[in-house]
Amino acid sequence: MSLRDAQGNATGTSSRLALESTEKALWRMMSFYGTPIDDLDTAIRADPGWLLPRLMKAGFLLGLTEPSLVDDARALLGAAEPLAASANGRERGHLKALCLVAQGNWNGASTAWESVLQDHPRDALALQWALLFDFYRGDARALRERAARILPAWRGDEKLHPYILGLHAFGLEESNRFAEAEAAGRRALAGPAPVPWAIHAVAHVMEMQGRYAEGTDWMNQWRPDWSQGNGFAGHLAWHQALFALEALDYPLALAVFDRHLNPQATEIILQRVDATSLLWRLQLLDVDVGARWQALLAAWNPDESSAGLSAFNDVHALLAMLGAGDLGRAARWQGATLAAAERGAGWNQDVMRDVGVPLMHGLLDFANGRFDSAAEALERVRPISACLGGSHAQRDIIDQTLLAAAARGASKEAGRALLDKRRLAKPRTPLSQWWARALDRTCAA
Repeated sequence: MSLRDAQGNATGTSSRLALESTEKALWRMMSFYGTPIDDLDTAIRADPGWLLPRLMKAGFLLGLTEPSLVDDARALLGAAEPLAASANGRERGHLKALCLVAQGNWNGASTAWESVLQDHPRDALALQWALLFDFYRGDARALRERAARILPAWRGDEKLHPYILGLHAFGLEESNRFAEAEAAGRRALAGPAPVPWAIHAVAHVMEMQGRYAEGTDWMNQWRPDWSQGNGFAGHLAWHQALFALEALDYPLALAVFDRHLNPQATEIILQRVDATSLLWRLQLLDVDVGARWQALLAAWNPDESSAGLSAFNDVHALLAMLGAGDLGRAARWQGATLAAAERGAGWNQDVMRDVGVPLMHGLLDFANGRFDSAAEALERVRPISACLGGSHAQRDIIDQTLLAAAARGASKEAGRALLDKRRLAKPRTPLSQWWARALDRTCAA
């Protein structure tokens, strides 16, 4: 007789060990404590005929947006498909969504998971995956509304409720509903459960509001819950470094890089994206980062085989090449990423064509000292940059590069307009004042 999971969802297994192992794997995916692979392998051994643990393993690999893992994920999905005949509709819904992800159709996958959630609002796995790819697609509305729709189906005393609430908090923040986001994030952290995603959501609120001193205290307060043994540590350290940059505390930002985002600590592209973003921001502020660029690029070493899956990731690979001074490689990379995106079709094809390539043009112009054309390109891409993916805080790298281009070139109107917008949210931060002085210096000169 098939069992039900802890949320009451019907499953395709009668093995208690297989079910418990998948539930532990789900908790790991939502909390970032350890990887779920060993738990899922245990579940597969306990019930080789159950579809879900094989899907979870494939989905975990696809969610890393690591090109080298896509073929492994596709092989897992191919091996899992024969098991679908004996699976229930919910689990077949996951298979459909993951096959769409593997094909590059992230929009279609989002729709497929929404169908699962409409029938099964207590399917935390569907919510986790749907929101992850909403984030990768920069869909703030979906980030906000999905969790809001299913929250009434959850009791506050359930084990996974704080993690659902943390996801909801981040969706609210990305929709600029900052007070609600912070309240939801703090509620998620009010109990004993460690919820790094909720720490992350509140950090985003403080970043967006320029509350850099409070943000530094926040990260220090929750350090035991994020800095050790957690797969999200690198990204949360990146947030700590952003607060340091807002205060112009360059030594602390570099120390965070050296501890959490150095080439040895960054094993996957998502971590290297954060490392690249931090070094680029430091370089925009005229900070000497030494040989860190060269070491980061050598460890990453992107090539054509790794291009074309995510425009967001590919833009950051270009930044790593520019930061390391390898401008010729960066120019070739731009062409390679567009060609790879065209071959791959799907979501990334349109985003690379409409946003990724124009943005890369602007960044290449900036690195080559063509500051006016860089400012023009960056200003043109800003209004549509959300579909590149990532968060407001991550895409702020476009704004800061535009400010630098305006300060170094003749596009003072664009720089001042953007600075005025920035000051509405962060009127008194040392970083906002630094940009004001940079624009004033070039005007006086």
